[in-house]
Amino acid sequence: MDILINVGRGLLGIVAFLALAVCFSSNRRAIPWRLVLTGIVLQIVFGLLVLHVDIVRIAIDSIGMFFVKILDFTSAGAEFLFGSLITNKQTFGFLFAFNILPTIIFFSALTSLLFYLGILQRIVYAFAWVMTKTMNLSGPESLSASANVFLGQTEAPLLIRPYLSTMTRSELLAVMVGGMATIAGAVMVAYIGMLGGDSPESRLLFAKHLLTASVMSAPAALLTSKILLPQTEHIERNVEVPREKIGANSLEAIAAGTTDGLKLAVNVGAMLIVFTAMIAMVNWILSAGVGQWTGLNTWIASATAGRYTEFSLQYIFGLIFAPLAWLMGIDAGQLMVSGQIIGEKTILNEFYAYATLAKLKSTGVLTDVRAQIILTYALCGFSNLASVGIQIGGIGALAPNQRTALAQLGMKALLGGSIACFLTACVAGMLIR
Repeated sequence: MDILINVGRGLLGIVAFLALAVCFSSNRRAIPWRLVLTGIVLQIVFGLLVLHVDIVRIAIDSIGMFFVKILDFTSAGAEFLFGSLITNKQTFGFLFAFNILPTIIFFSALTSLLFYLGILQRIVYAFAWVMTKTMNLSGPESLSASANVFLGQTEAPLLIRPYLSTMTRSELLAVMVGGMATIAGAVMVAYIGMLGGDSPESRLLFAKHLLTASVMSAPAALLTSKILLPQTEHIERNVEVPREKIGANSLEAIAAGTTDGLKLAVNVGAMLIVFTAMIAMVNWILSAGVGQWTGLNTWIASATAGRYTEFSLQYIFGLIFAPLAWLMGIDAGQLMVSGQIIGEKTILNEFYAYATLAKLKSTGVLTDVRAQIILTYALCGFSNLASVGIQIGGIGALAPNQRTALAQLGMKALLGGSIACFLTACVAGMLIR
């Protein structure tokens, strides 16, 4: 009976989120419903294979173990530099800057090396070929969406740089939504460390689901973008991976990746400092000002049985996004706190939201493992307000003639990326027992 309820709720969520995309479509009559259905089927089939077919599950677990081992490799490097700040957790505790951010630097260097060796391009090509053949999409947009499984939202377009300047608006939106709906491998490793903690079993669990979420969101991003802005012009269907390499040799590739990873790690750390401070400031205004003057603080503490003690952004996010959490399959007792996390991801960024999820998980506030996993899928994307500016600047630098179109499509891309992540969470909610 529980399985039927989960499947029913998941199907309802899928229909609801697809309907939301249709409401914002630029051309409802041209929506390619066969492509949409194929994309949903691809998500469900891949989810079934990963979660319930032993051979595939073992293969994904092996890949997950590789990501978990990367955390150990990074710890060796960080320990050499920072010493007891890494090893002596009893004295210093878990220091985010020294335990998590170094993983971004190492994996960025590793990704750059794999790109130089041509290994990453072959994996991306395989994903792109499947989506081009099954979903009848153009080669460049399939290639970009597949690259987003491993690369960031401004790095993946490098694979299709020759095509960017002549892309149609529909193809351009597909590239943007693909970037919004997935996460880069470098930050994926960081999230594994945040959610898994020191437990190898917990790390492997979240590694498997984060990897699965990123792959499942690729077809979800493409189908969502084609609902929002259907393709009506002629497109190039050939899938061709450029032979361009990073660096003149492997050492230069590693050095370039290390530099890029350092920039990303510093950027992530700086954003977390600023966003955490901003949240504290706004919450002080809401609580000490509005909440205290109107008596909302006392009412909220009573209405939520002490879960929220004052009028705050977290409480507002919880109210607004709780219905979305229900559609994804999260049970009633966890809706407010789940809505809070989804809101933080959408308004702030997924790194801040994953940090909140890890904190609520470790403190026993969010104890439902199924809810934790569904939220892991829902948060697994760069779809937040800051990413709109990042994409306009990053992709616009590769194709200056498309800068105006990028700016016009920015908010639609944010909506599409969010819906794609939520569709993936719905499928996960259907399949996870």
